[in-house]
Amino acid sequence: MGSKAPGWGEQWSVEGCGGNDDDDKLMNKVGNSSGSKMGDVKATASAGLGKAKAAALVSAQKVKSGTSVGIKWVKNQY
Repeated sequence: MGSKAPGWGEQWSVEGCGGNDDDDKLMNKVGNSSGSKMGDVKATASAGLGKAKAAALVSAQKVKSGTSVGIKWVKNQY
């Protein structure tokens, strides 16, 4: 039952199969991408964040007013 494949500890160690060559290649691809793409992504994310904040604010106000109305109704019942 002797296996020539590396064991679990060897696979997941820093010196294991694959090494850091794949990581280096990926970082080179990411590092060489154009800066304008990243700027566009940041602008889009910023606009989306503003919309999400506005929606959250409106929702919080609705929850607050609904809770207030519900508490007043309970008080009137008793």
